[in-house]
Amino acid sequence: MHSRLLRHFLAVVDHKGMSAAAAELHISQPALTKSIRQLEDILGVELFERLPTGVVPTRFGEILARRTRLMELEYRHAVAEIQAIKGGTGGTVNVGAGPVWAVRILPPIIAAFRRQQPKVKIKLRTGVIDTLVPALLGGELDVICASLDFPAHPEFVKEQLVDLQHVLIARAEHPLAGRREIAAKYLLDYPWLALVNDYVGNSRVNSFFAANELQPPRIGVETTSISAALNLLREDDFILNIPTMMLPYAELFGLRKLAVRGTLWDAPAGIAYRATKSPTPAVSAFCALVRAQFASARETQRRIADNVQS
Repeated sequence: MHSRLLRHFLAVVDHKGMSAAAAELHISQPALTKSIRQLEDILGVELFERLPTGVVPTRFGEILARRTRLMELEYRHAVAEIQAIKGGTGGTVNVGAGPVWAVRILPPIIAAFRRQQPKVKIKLRTGVIDTLVPALLGGELDVICASLDFPAHPEFVKEQLVDLQHVLIARAEHPLAGRREIAAKYLLDYPWLALVNDYVGNSRVNSFFAANELQPPRIGVETTSISAALNLLREDDFILNIPTMMLPYAELFGLRKLAVRGTLWDAPAGIAYRATKSPTPAVSAFCALVRAQFASARETQRRIADNVQS
C-alpha cells in the first residue's frame, strides 16, 4: 500500500471534500478520486459516504484515519529519534492542554523547554478531556496536560501530578458573592457558563446537584475560550466552574470565589502520553520539565509547612 494513497485519503478526511483536498495536494480532482477508489479496492470497503455537502468517512474510514495518523506520528518519532542520534534537536512536540494548564501552568514550562531545545517547535492546542483524549489516541498529540478524570487505556500512560479542586466563581457584584455560605439550590437561580464539549466537567457539576436532589443548572453560554468566559462573567450574573489553581488569574478579571456549601468536585491532574518503549527525546524532555515543576512546587509547600510547625 503506497503512502501516497494514505496522504490523499487523509486530505479528503481533513477537508471533507474532494475539491478542497485536491487543491491542497496540487493534483486534479479525477486523480484524487482515482486514488481513493484504488485504496477502497485494496481494502475491499467503502471509505467515504458521499453527501450533497461533501464526503464523510464511513466507520471503516474512521478506523483507517485514526490508524494512519498513528503511523504518521510514529514516522515523526522515528525522524526525531534519528535526528537526536545524529546530534540534532529539531522536530515538533504536539501538546494538548486543559484551560488551567494553558493559562497558569505551561507558559513557564514551555519557556524553559525552549531555552533547553530552541530548535524544537512546540505546538500547543487547548481543549477539554473530551477533545484532547481522542486527539492523543488519534496520534494528533504527543502528550496532554489536563485533568486525568477519564478511563485508562492500553495505548497511553497517565501520570498524576496534582489534585485539582474545583470551585465556582462569579463577578464581585453578583447577588451571591457576599454570602458566607450558599446552598446548592440558590445556584440554580442564575445562568451558567460552560466550555464547549466539556462533558466530563458538566457531568461532575450535574452530579453535585443530583447529590443535593436538584436538577442540573441552566447553561446560558458555551464557549471554547476560557478568556472569553472570564470576560463574560464580568458582564452578567453568570456562574462558572474552574479549578482553584486558576483563581489568581480569575481575580485579575475582578471575579471571586463563591462560598458554596459542600464540595463541588475534585479530580486528579497530570500528563498522559502514548505508551511506547522509545519516546522521542523531545517529548521525554518536555514531560521531565512538567514533572520537575510540580516536584518543585511540592517541595516549596513542604518547606512552608515545616516553617509553620516550627
